[in-house]
Amino acid sequence: MTDFGKFYQQIATGPLAHWLETLPAQVGTWQREALHGQFKQWMRSVSFLPELTPAHLDLQNGVCATADAPLSDGQKTGIEKLLRNLMPWRKGPFDLYGIHIDTEWRSDLKWDRVLPHISPLAGRTILDVGCGSGYHLWRMVGAGASLAVGIDPTQLFLCQFEAVRKLLGNDQRAHLLPLGIEQLPALNAFDTVFSMGVLYHRRSPLDHLWQLKDQLVQDGELVLETLVVEGDENQVLVPGERYARMRNVYFIPSALALKKWLEKCGFVDVHIADQCVTTLDEQRRTSWMASESLEDFLDPADHSKTCEGYPAPLRAIVTARKP
Repeated sequence: MTDFGKFYQQIATGPLAHWLETLPAQVGTWQREALHGQFKQWMRSVSFLPELTPAHLDLQNGVCATADAPLSDGQKTGIEKLLRNLMPWRKGPFDLYGIHIDTEWRSDLKWDRVLPHISPLAGRTILDVGCGSGYHLWRMVGAGASLAVGIDPTQLFLCQFEAVRKLLGNDQRAHLLPLGIEQLPALNAFDTVFSMGVLYHRRSPLDHLWQLKDQLVQDGELVLETLVVEGDENQVLVPGERYARMRNVYFIPSALALKKWLEKCGFVDVHIADQCVTTLDEQRRTSWMASESLEDFLDPADHSKTCEGYPAPLRAIVTARKP
């Protein structure tokens, strides 16, 4: 079973201490009542991984760990088999002792787009909402964050995160909690809050923006990355049952409409930092994620459209400040 005790100790004396009034009980309920049917099997694979401390750890240019002496072929084969038990791997990539986890998403490309536009992360306490396997948490640590906390209710992602953490020397600068944003009280304690790839899955996007704001300290920064469409400040796409084969896509605003939403929720200094079309180099099928990916979600005759006929995925990065 995953042990969150070290995280509780870490936050017990800082600005997050009041979270301990609710968090342990929530996690306890999750452990008793909400475990996925395969969770124990996934965590068994994590438990069989060796505890390795990297001689060289690079979190600035990727998530890359190496040892002074290369692992034997047998060691690498054994570790890779255990990591493949945790497929599909969607967010990465990870380079661990000569094992390359080639994930569906090149999340490093997103990070390279985000980093130039945000306040320096050195010394900051950070929340990453919907963090997936935690790839960006490690990049945040690499950018100098003192503590990076991710929340994501998908339990496979927690197991993937714990597997990577074990291979990074049990690093305690990043933590992943199996929670959704709606389970967090108004903590008002994070210097930077990231929400990347989440907003379009929320039935009430303005409520999501308010929830994010409630986690920030005064003058804290929100970093929002999400699907958008072309158009003016009143343009919002409301897809049918599916968008690019994804269920639960509710509202896709234009970047200008998103700016207006953020201002309506009381954010200031709202800045549209970047817009780009998702490419087949950034999201694709790999041997670590062998099911359908972006190419299968687009119109085969016209990649400017999804298979349902909507505009192909266009993503924006928007930053804002809580006054």
